[in-house]
Amino acid sequence: MVHQYKMNGYNIVLDSESGCIHTVDDAAYDAIELYGKKKPADEIISTISSRYSISTAEVEEILDDIETLKKERKLFTEDLFSGSAELFKERQSVVKAICLHVAHACNMTCEYCFAGDGEYSGQRAIMSYETGKRALDWLIENSGTRKNLEVDFFGGEPLLDFDVVKKLVAYGRIREKESGKNFRFTLTTNGMLLSDEVIDFLNEEMSNVVISLDGRKDVNDNMRRTHSGEGTYDIILPAFKKLAQSRGQRDYYVRGTYTHYNTDFASDVLHMADLGFKELSIEPVVAPADAPYALRESDIPKLLSEYERLACEMLERKREGKGRDFTFYHYMIDLTGGPCIVKRVSGCGVGTEYVAVTPAGDLYPCHQFVGDEKFLLGNIYDGITNSQVCDEFKSCNVYSHEECSDCFAKLYCSGGCAANAYHTTGSITGVYDLGCQLHKKRIECAIMLKVAEMEEGL
Repeated sequence: MVHQYKMNGYNIVLDSESGCIHTVDDAAYDAIELYGKKKPADEIISTISSRYSISTAEVEEILDDIETLKKERKLFTEDLFSGSAELFKERQSVVKAICLHVAHACNMTCEYCFAGDGEYSGQRAIMSYETGKRALDWLIENSGTRKNLEVDFFGGEPLLDFDVVKKLVAYGRIREKESGKNFRFTLTTNGMLLSDEVIDFLNEEMSNVVISLDGRKDVNDNMRRTHSGEGTYDIILPAFKKLAQSRGQRDYYVRGTYTHYNTDFASDVLHMADLGFKELSIEPVVAPADAPYALRESDIPKLLSEYERLACEMLERKREGKGRDFTFYHYMIDLTGGPCIVKRVSGCGVGTEYVAVTPAGDLYPCHQFVGDEKFLLGNIYDGITNSQVCDEFKSCNVYSHEECSDCFAKLYCSGGCAANAYHTTGSITGVYDLGCQLHKKRIECAIMLKVAEMEEGL
């Protein structure tokens, strides 16, 4: 399918099946739209020539270009992959990554926390070194011929179990040599325990560090507080700045969450950028509809405009060339390469290539399913015993979502997050409509930014 939109002075035409992107003038933009509506050539010629005061020959040339691009499968390309979707679920899956829940406990109480103050609606728990060792061994045993493996130290707050984290990294380095594998370790933290010792260790061993900050002080402290009710902004910010600077402003990112309380979230992103952070992300909250902080349908127009505002500001900062530019996670897009088609169709690999490991050693499809016994896959000792759930996730791809069939973004989002779909619709093949609308806008903004950078040589 062809998707057309205008943003920041650019007329953008996306051929979603081929991935080709075209920037065109107004006459070509309208001609493509009429062509897509199967209007007769003489009608298109008459309409465009009169609308833009151009000659018949010029419009005929536009139509010839459209026909050429169509023959070259660069415009109005048919869906080439729907027939292969069933084959994808039959492929042999190997585990490439685990989310290692070293702590089901947290030293903060964030109102929107999906994990129930980090305890996943269960009891406070800390992973033992022996359990963590077995988890790493299990990952190696189930990784097939894959050489590069990923381990994310997660919680709750993983730094509550810092000694075990250090020991497990050391064990992983030993097992790398023994197994011929490479571990890429990452850690997600709220920053409350970020000491100089911890920062030095993270810089030495962690390929990436995710730090949690929601933006402006009042926004952050409204949702992210200590157990005594104290705001956390002033506590965590100095350590976050030190960490980012010590890593050369790379190989980390600040991850925030916006809610109904800060629908002007672009201001929070820009605030963090002005603090000196270069790698930024902010996600829409996913919450029960009756939660006071939950996003509402009425918020969508404002949220869409904020994404555009953010993209335009990012472009202006890039044009300035004064070092105020930054990377926004959701606007990172590769127009020349990117993921292979299998990944574009099947998504993140939840429940097949990627699993979460609890402090007790239980296996779940990902961190957002932890604690829901329906999704218990097995454990690190007996392996995956609930293959039915794995099969469900293997079958969950962009073509298993009926609503995605005629969406321009389907090969960019791969059908969206299965956990968000489940928590909002009750099915992993459902569609979280609000999140879908936001994601489509993010894709449009990302493409506009890349187009501008390429055309302006930025």
